[in-house]
Amino acid sequence: MAGPVTDLAPAAPARLPAVVASVAGAAGAWCPTVSPDGRQVAYVTDRSGIPRLELVSLDGGDPPRVLSLPAQEVVSVAWSPDGAWLAYLVSPGGSICAELHVVRPDGSDARRVAGADPRATVFAGLWTGPGSYLCSIAPGTGPDADVVLVDVATGTSRTLARGGFLSVSALSADGRTLLARRGPRGFRHVVAVDVAAGTQRPVLRPDAPGGIASEDGRFAADGRAVYLRASLPGPLLADRAGLVEVPLGPDGPVGEGRTVLYRADADLDGYALRPDGTVLAVWNAGGETELALHSLADGALVRRAPLPDAVLPGWSLTPDGRTMIAELTGPTTPRALWRVDLEGPARPARLPGSARRPPAGRMVAPERYEYRAPDGMPLSGWLYTPRDAHAPNRTVVSFHGGPEGQERPSYSPLTQTLVAAGLTVFAPNVRGSGGFGRAFMTSDDGAAREGSFEDVRTTVDELVTAGIAAPGRIGAHGWSYGGYLTLVALTRWPELFAAGATLAGMSDLRTFFAGTEPWMAAASVTEYGDPVADRDMLAAISPMSALDRVTAPLLLAHGDRDTNVPVAESVQAHQELVARGAPCELLLLPGEGHTVVGRDHLVELSGRVTAWFDRWL
Repeated sequence: MAGPVTDLAPAAPARLPAVVASVAGAAGAWCPTVSPDGRQVAYVTDRSGIPRLELVSLDGGDPPRVLSLPAQEVVSVAWSPDGAWLAYLVSPGGSICAELHVVRPDGSDARRVAGADPRATVFAGLWTGPGSYLCSIAPGTGPDADVVLVDVATGTSRTLARGGFLSVSALSADGRTLLARRGPRGFRHVVAVDVAAGTQRPVLRPDAPGGIASEDGRFAADGRAVYLRASLPGPLLADRAGLVEVPLGPDGPVGEGRTVLYRADADLDGYALRPDGTVLAVWNAGGETELALHSLADGALVRRAPLPDAVLPGWSLTPDGRTMIAELTGPTTPRALWRVDLEGPARPARLPGSARRPPAGRMVAPERYEYRAPDGMPLSGWLYTPRDAHAPNRTVVSFHGGPEGQERPSYSPLTQTLVAAGLTVFAPNVRGSGGFGRAFMTSDDGAAREGSFEDVRTTVDELVTAGIAAPGRIGAHGWSYGGYLTLVALTRWPELFAAGATLAGMSDLRTFFAGTEPWMAAASVTEYGDPVADRDMLAAISPMSALDRVTAPLLLAHGDRDTNVPVAESVQAHQELVARGAPCELLLLPGEGHTVVGRDHLVELSGRVTAWFDRWL
């Protein structure tokens, strides 16, 4: 996605705080769920300063109503099929150990129905009928997550499936068969669970197309087949996620499927089976979203549905499947809710529940930039250039989390505040990123992680050679795994970076495994290595083992309630660097977890990081 830059020069230092407050303080709305009668939509919004649950009429007649309690930090929401309940996840005090709550649409009868144990983590699931919510719960005492059916009226529950880290996808109409995703990162697949017997079997054989990695299982309306979003075979960058149909026999799935949808240039991010025999496909094409309707019978394109913004992270269909309530975002627009007509020529309309957009004058649209690693691996990223910048310019290289995340042209308050301060920002997708096929995503697993490290140097060399970045005035920044990669970069190539800033990054993979949630540790073994068998390798690729090489001033930021990447990861790095006399600061954000969601903290974080790079670059 390339676009013109908005007409404004970089902000003067005296005016930068106002720009930060405007850009980083902009409210968003996300996670829409349409009522069964198609007249209302519930969603999450941070217009009040923290994410809360709101409800609004689709006709816009009444103002939005807040349904969650004032102190509740809401993660997601789903409407029951009879319209009587809203189920929503709450992150208590920023913790990743979420609780399941329910409330009536009129705001009454609110209560917590699962997750009373502070060690347990509830993962969003689905309604299976009036008053019955199916979800996965990790007890916090081991690596597994069980599938649990919750009676929201009584708060009682029963476990339907155990064994393996299970993430629920669907329950058959007769309640006898459960579809759940299991397995560690990069090797997850959908299993069919016989609820009565408790036995599990893969929906696809491992040697069948898509059998290595699959998710998002759905039952066909007639109950005769299962549909999966699965990684299909192909050459590098073309082994993409598509849609596979698997027939159901008398004993369950036959284990071999038929490819319904596949594109060599795009991943299937999501899909919905519509009553008219078509499938709604949400395609990720190089980071931008393309929305299309296809025939379920042969995959033929029926029509495309234009979107008013670049990226669609979430959505909900009206009961008739003709209208989508879309959560959309772009490089200069926070997440907002839109009504998208899937059948006719009506233009998308922004819903009244969405907050006002921030002034666009301080923000820029990025350009997709492609380059290659020395071993021939294709790489790409998004280049944000201030309009009045003179190349080569002060540049911040910003690494995304995951590592299987993907840098996309969506709203990034920090990126836009850095640009407003006159800094060029390049956000790369190094190997290991998602959105480019499974082989690319798994190309940094285990001992191959060194390859993604080398992509950091390749990226800096490319920016300098192309005349984009000024040598000696380059910074590195990242969140979560991106924070870890930033620390790696500062220890391996101290001569390349004049400053660094991390948010919630790992400093030592050994202490990360020891301190993170048990289910997160178990899921991460295929990604990083085994904490016991591969301990020496983990030590070798941990920045804590080489902090003596850091010469660049470093800002470490972390939410003090983070148990995904424990806050101790930043604290121990800060202590070590201070003991060595290195210029280093630690910013702890009270009440925040792995993702910073409080508006005041977002403004503070964006301001501190921007001022840090403006000072040192």
